Amino acid sequence: MNISLLQIQNLIIGYGSKAIADKLSAVIPSGELICLLGSNGTGKSTLIRSICGFQPVLGGNVLIDKFDVHTLSERELSKQISVVLTDRVVVPNASVEELVGYGRSPYTGMLGRMNTDDKAIVLNAMIECGIVHKRDCLLTSLSDGERQKAFIAKALAQDTPLIILDEPTAFLDLPARVEIMQLLRNIANTSGKSILMSTHDLDLALQLSDRLWLLQNGGSLITGSPEDLLLRNAFQSMFQHKGIVFDNKTGLFKVKHTQSTQVAVKGHGFEYVLLRRALARKGISITKAYSYDSNRIEVINDSKNPFSIYLDDECIVSEESIEAFIKQVLLMQKLLVEKKRSCFLS
Repeated sequence: MNISLLQIQNLIIGYGSKAIADKLSAVIPSGELICLLGSNGTGKSTLIRSICGFQPVLGGNVLIDKFDVHTLSERELSKQISVVLTDRVVVPNASVEELVGYGRSPYTGMLGRMNTDDKAIVLNAMIECGIVHKRDCLLTSLSDGERQKAFIAKALAQDTPLIILDEPTAFLDLPARVEIMQLLRNIANTSGKSILMSTHDLDLALQLSDRLWLLQNGGSLITGSPEDLLLRNAFQSMFQHKGIVFDNKTGLFKVKHTQSTQVAVKGHGFEYVLLRRALARKGISITKAYSYDSNRIEVINDSKNPFSIYLDDECIVSEESIEAFIKQVLLMQKLLVEKKRSCFLS
């Protein structure tokens, strides 16, 4: 059973006398990757900074190894928690190796001289973060993803039981976000360190984290494994906004399209799924085609032209491209409307 490394107890966070969230309680077990999620304005960054001891809390406790974070000296705290913030930190003329070396400052004394063990820790941190080949490069020459790896290596070199990151993937493209999240997942697995990170990447958090903290509007904090929170339908109300819906089965958001018409479709498989999605964007919903539906769409898998339109049981068009087929569907609907209108007038 994992030991609780950090605990927050009835925490009240905010600025001055104004509380943003209260009655926050949670634990961070050792060796876990935990993702903090929540809508903008719920107080994720404030909670991160309060846990790190960067700003005072309005009530409650933050305990690490049973010591209150806010009673520890800066040096003592730097041996318990290493931090990577969202802000783009500028370190003029520093190389990657020099930056990672700063992580050893809690142990090297006033002069900052590293011994053989310190240098080995710095080297191993760069290797583990996949940045050792850039050790002599200036930080200013790195890509955003490489720079983030360097700062994570610095946190790793600090050799604390807990690493906290505030939206470490905020400035990154999708491949880099996945790479950083996988790196943090591997660090938690191999080092036994705990990692708490705030993020907006719900899909990656659901796949890679051991535990989620969901900070809701109004201040309550829901915690649990991704699977347990899905079972509890914890995401629906939290991320419910006009025009989107959270799909519990896939763990993904879906756009709610306004649908004004429908077509009968016969088919299944990947082609069917893609066609349904394309039709939904045009405001067209799908119903199941029955044997008596003379006007219908058929999807035939593994065919050269898998998408066909039937009018009065006669195939009038077949297409390979969904884009071209959608144009034909819209034309068909227009023709059917005109046909009904002429029948009515006659």
